[in-house]
Amino acid sequence: MNTDGLRESGESLKTLGHISYALHTVVAVGAVLPGVQASVALLIVAFVLDLVKRSDAEGTWQESHYRWRIRTVLWAAVLYLLTSPLWLLLLAPGWIAWGLVSIWFLYRVVRGWMNLNRNQPMLLP
Repeated sequence: MNTDGLRESGESLKTLGHISYALHTVVAVGAVLPGVQASVALLIVAFVLDLVKRSDAEGTWQESHYRWRIRTVLWAAVLYLLTSPLWLLLLAPGWIAWGLVSIWFLYRVVRGWMNLNRNQPMLLP
């Protein structure tokens, strides 16, 4: 593949990254703000997009962004599931736990999107 093809492929991956981060952001903001619930379908679309296109990003700086978004969604799902029994203890413990998970989710999305805009990979711990 020539350099123009690599550049086009990289730009295409970056555009898909922006779309995925935008969908994640809509869901994350909806999770943080009361009464602004976005559809989980948006998150599923972004997650599937990331899973399908992840292999196209292998060996590029953008590969870390696909891993970052996939891991963020998976960890958020686990954290929401683990904290869901707190809703049985009345409203406040569940609301607080899910609020913290939602803020963490929003932080991860914003941090990732900022790095994508700067053409920087995500450094994973």
